[in-house]
Formats: sequence, C-alpha cells, structure tokens
Amino acid sequence: MAAALVGLGLTASALLPRDASWLAALAAVIVLGVPHGALDGAVAAPLLRPRFGRLWFGIFALPYLGLSALVLVAWQVVPLVTLAGFLALSVVHFGEEDAGPGRPVEALVRGGLPIALPALLRPDETAQIFALVARVSMPQLPAWWGAAAWLWLALAVVWLATHRPRRAVLAECAGLAVAFWLLPPLTAFALYFVGLHGPRHMRTLVRDPVRAPAIDTMGRAVLASLPIFALTLGLGAGLWPLYAPGSLGPTAALLTLTLQMLSALTVPHVLLDRLASGWQSLPPS
Repeated sequence: MAAALVGLGLTASALLPRDASWLAALAAVIVLGVPHGALDGAVAAPLLRPRFGRLWFGIFALPYLGLSALVLVAWQVVPLVTLAGFLALSVVHFGEEDAGPGRPVEALVRGGLPIALPALLRPDETAQIFALVARVSMPQLPAWWGAAAWLWLALAVVWLATHRPRRAVLAECAGLAVAFWLLPPLTAFALYFVGLHGPRHMRTLVRDPVRAPAIDTMGRAVLASLPIFALTLGLGAGLWPLYAPGSLGPTAALLTLTLQMLSALTVPHVLLDRLASGWQSLPPS
C-alpha cells in the first residue's frame, strides 16, 4: 500500500510546475532511495570486524568517503568524463541488480533502460537536467549518449527477439518504458530508483545470510540503514554551501548536489558489492 501511494504521488507530481516536480522526485530519491546504499556498513561489518575489531568502521568509512570525495572533485575538473563514467557504471550496477549473475546481455538491456530511454524519448529535458548536474552548457545531449542509446535499443530488440524473458521481466520493462515515455525523466527515474532498485537491493541482502547476516528482515534493513543515512544527510548539509543557490535557484542547486552525491556514493557502493561477492566466493580456510 505504501509503495502504491508513493508511486501515485510521484506520478501526480509530474503535473506540477517543473521545480515542484523536481523537488518531489528529489525528495523521493533522497528519503526512500539513498537508504539502500546506507546498508553498506552492514555489508562491510562481517568482512572487517573479525580482523580489525572496534576499528572496523573507520577502516571502512575512510576509504569509502575518500573515494566519494574524489568523484565529487572529478565533477568539478572533468564534468563530461565524470558524467559518462557515472552513466556507464549505473548501467552495470542497475543491470547486475535487476538481472542477477550470469546474464550479461539481459543485464545490459535492463540496466541500460533507465539511462537510454530518457535520451531517446525526452532528449531536451534530459539535457537540461544534466547541464545543471555537470555545470556545463548542454543545449543538446552529447552525441556519445545518443549513439549509446540507439545501440542499447538495437541490443534490446535483438534480446527480445532471440530470448523468452519471463513475463514478470517483460511487464517490468514495459512498465518502465511507459513511465519514461509519459513522465518527465527525473520523475520516471525516481519511480525506478525508489520502487525497484532500492527495494530489490534490500531484499537481496535480506535473503543472503552471508553478506549481511544481521539483516534478515526488511524492517531490520530499514533500521540498520538509519545511522549511515543520517550521516549521509549530514554530509549533504555540510556540502550545501558549495552548491548554494545562485541565479538558477535552490531547486537546481539541490538537483546538482543530489545527483553528484549519488554518483559519488555509487562508486564505493559498487566496489564494496564486488569485494563482498568475491569474498563469498573464496573457499573456506
């Protein structure tokens, strides 16, 4: 019921003026989407606590935050390169989460959907958003993004024609395609991020008794995410003066800060997932 209400609220917010619609989508991403990444501490604890005892959190947090800081610096120095890297990493991360292991083509198709469809269906609105995020002039999307989106579409068509995806997968992809067709890009992305990606990651951890043994119910997952989520909000508040509203207004500043921070946290988040998966695959000593 709560998920349905959030979905309806986000969909309805698309009817609001642009800034209000963006605020609704950003609020959903921050409050309902970011906490799934805040469970990284629960993933790191069983890896580090046996070796480092009480020092484990510092050993986890310092490189995690350091890597995030490097990504934020990269946005200032090489914004378009950082944008390309963020999009590519998002495709891989979303695809692995959605398709599961051992399905590389399906992972590219499903992970590429929320990245390619905005470029194909609403290129001008997408360019407007990422011009603000990258803080560069972007009257239209970069040619490489458009070319990659068309390549994704060709791959998706071939995959659909040569495979028999499960009905649930087809329904999910069709629903997302309709959302990106009918709704503004940021609203559609927020629906995907808070309705599918975040909960799916949490459920994966709940079902895995090794990666995060303390997380065995969704309720515990939510509670376990709160301390690091609060720390993330605090870091965002601390960075706000660097993104303080200029002539574009506070909504544009919040958009820039939120998506840059999201990208900055995604890099160590994905790296930790890889390390945890590799650790699981090691034979017991």
